[in-house]
Amino acid sequence: MKVKKIMNPDVRTCRSIDMLDRAAQLMWDHDIGCLPVVNESGHVVGMVTDRDICMAAYTQGQALRGIAVFSAMAHQVHSCQADDDLAAAEAVMRQHQIRRMPVIDDQGHPIGILTLNDIARAARHGGPVTPVEVSSTLSAVCEPRRIAASA
Repeated sequence: MKVKKIMNPDVRTCRSIDMLDRAAQLMWDHDIGCLPVVNESGHVVGMVTDRDICMAAYTQGQALRGIAVFSAMAHQVHSCQADDDLAAAEAVMRQHQIRRMPVIDDQGHPIGILTLNDIARAARHGGPVTPVEVSSTLSAVCEPRRIAASA
């Protein structure tokens, strides 16, 4: 199965220079938990999640309107393309412990989002994804990350 069969093509984005209040408002308005962050050319340069926003507000002690997306976003982005095999995309999600992954075109522009929910729905509807595969991916993604010992 190809990623395009189950991805959500209704992708919303923000820019790294936007403030976190704008990102939070977009997430609230569209009932989503993450946004690909794009540069002036529309290329994906990061991801920001609802958790990133909460942690930035806590650690920086400022209102969201005073914190740039750049300071809270993940700068390393793992993505896939619409014609990629779903199994390969799942492997990336498991390896890097990510719940949501932008789907990009050949130029690096976002054209969709692939989420664990999309994968679970595909299994529920009898697609080629099995419940065992879903549980394996979910288990890997939810595994606690090792926190580096502080020096």
